[in-house]
Amino acid sequence: MLLTRKRIRIETERLTLRPPVHADFRSWAWLREQSADFLTPWEPSWAHDHLSRKNFTNRVYWAQRSISAGNAVPLFLVERDSERLLGAITLDNIRRGPAQAGTLGYWVGQQYARQGYMREAIEALVHHAFHRLQLSRIEAACLPENTASRGVLEKSGFKYEGVAQSYLQINGRWRTHVLYAALRNDRRGRTDAG
Repeated sequence: MLLTRKRIRIETERLTLRPPVHADFRSWAWLREQSADFLTPWEPSWAHDHLSRKNFTNRVYWAQRSISAGNAVPLFLVERDSERLLGAITLDNIRRGPAQAGTLGYWVGQQYARQGYMREAIEALVHHAFHRLQLSRIEAACLPENTASRGVLEKSGFKYEGVAQSYLQINGRWRTHVLYAALRNDRRGRTDAG
């Protein structure tokens, strides 16, 4: 695992987790477009320019600024053997001080779903957050009916904590979410994800 001030790269059995770069635009836009019907029920509404090069360029710059500032770790999931982009995972809203917490979000292209890639990525990023960033708590939320997302969180050591009414706007509507968390020193379950 390489960690420098502005660069993060996490290697897993099958994946390289790394920040997006400008050269990823075509792969990202193609994967998002091909997976649109699969992703949009679970995500905030896409802006009219969601798949544009300008929007992607802004994402790359946001990722660089966020990593440098230490308030987010946005990473792409890249299959090491093929160098294909499979999806993305972000540890966002990193809070220091007494909280030492962050919020996890992720997506995977439809053709790569249910192959264990996201579990591998979640466990690696949680391990990084606990052991490199010294966070104590990682939170995640998903729609109650998103059984795939709930399952991957539970298999990755996250525990169900409750329900948040009207938590996020998803696909144009305020939606209630179920809340999960992984704790660095959780005696109820796994303590070292990854």
